[in-house]
Amino acid sequence: MEIMSTSPGTGLGAVLRTWRDRLPPSAAGLPAARGRRAAGLRREELADLAGVSVDYIVRLEQGRATTPSASVVASLARALQLSIAERDHLYRLARLVPPVGGTICDHLPPGMQRVLARLGDVAVAVFAADWQLVWWNRGWAALLGDPSPTPPRLRNFARDRFPVDGCPVRLARWPVTEADGDATDAAVVSDLRRATGRFPQDSRLAALIRDLNAGNRRFAELWATGEVAAHREDHKTIDHPSVGPITVDCDVLTDGDSELKIVIMTAVPAGEDETKLRLTAAACPPATTHN
Repeated sequence: MEIMSTSPGTGLGAVLRTWRDRLPPSAAGLPAARGRRAAGLRREELADLAGVSVDYIVRLEQGRATTPSASVVASLARALQLSIAERDHLYRLARLVPPVGGTICDHLPPGMQRVLARLGDVAVAVFAADWQLVWWNRGWAALLGDPSPTPPRLRNFARDRFPVDGCPVRLARWPVTEADGDATDAAVVSDLRRATGRFPQDSRLAALIRDLNAGNRRFAELWATGEVAAHREDHKTIDHPSVGPITVDCDVLTDGDSELKIVIMTAVPAGEDETKLRLTAAACPPATTHN
């Protein structure tokens, strides 16, 4: 007689269905459609939010896929707005070791996700402590272009700033210039050095710094200075193909525990740049979503 190792309703598929059913579309920033039967997210909505296929969500929930990768688990945890304890439980159900102290966390806590969902079309993105892009909204895609075509592993602002072997990573689809590009370069490098002290065991951060030191002379020169600081603000001009140049303030808010960076792009109120910013958001297709 076969003995079940997991009680009914407690396996990976069942728990995913439970968490999907409990999250209303409004909490995920999705419009509530009339005549909707499901109170929670549909499978296709979860798939879109997590950046995986609907078929894979079906296979996970039906128990035909039981070992998702760590990156998929992290994406599901963000999309489902799980608490840290729930996220760790999801990792264990997937037979993975949860993130531990000393390593970078890509998880957006529920409170942060609620705030982000209420920002509307303000251009905002979230980066991990190593400047890995982990979330963006429709306003961000409208202003800078949708980052989706860039492979997830390469969606890193430091790799964008310091291309290796002449191969740039394009997080922005059109030209972006800073008021002081040298200061921005220095700020990003010094912020990464600060991250090495906060997350000394993180292999992804170590690999990033190793790659950039070996492949980009500018990064290596700045890294050699040993400066430690945080990147807090910037001023950028985006050469947008639809409305022309837009000058924005770029402010970086950092979560104290995880060092997640909320990057917000805004224009001076009641000015020409704010009008252009609103036009980009209005023209962006509704289907454009975060990863």
